[in-house]
Amino acid sequence: MMVPFLQVALGGAAGATARYAVYRAIPWHGPGFPVATGVVNVAGSLLMGLLAAFMAHRWNSHYAPLLLTGVLGGFTTFSAFSLDAFTLYERGQTGAALVYVVASVVLSLTALVAGLALGRGLWA
Repeated sequence: MMVPFLQVALGGAAGATARYAVYRAIPWHGPGFPVATGVVNVAGSLLMGLLAAFMAHRWNSHYAPLLLTGVLGGFTTFSAFSLDAFTLYERGQTGAALVYVVASVVLSLTALVAGLALGRGLWA
C-alpha cells in the first residue's frame, strides 16, 4: 500500500487533470453561467457519496486518501465539502451542518473578494 501522502499527490494530479478535461470538453465555460464548474461539482459530489458508501460497506478505506482526498479532492473540493456537511447532518448535528454550509460559502466568498482586492492593490 502506498504512503497516504503519495496517494493524495497522485490522486490529486489525476483529479485535477480530469477537471481540466471536463472544462475543455464543455464549450460553454466562462462569461455567463459556469456550466463546467457545475458539472464538476455535481459529478464529484455524486462520486464522493458513491465511493464513501462503497468503502464503508463493501471495501476497506485504505484507498480513501487516493480516491476521496486525492482524485475527488483534485477534481472538486466541493465534493469533500458536501460529504462533511452531510456527515454532520447525518450525525444529528443539523445546526452545525447549517452553520458549516453558510459559514463556508460566506467566508470563502469574502476571502475571495479580499484576495482579489489585495492582489489588485499589489499588482494592478
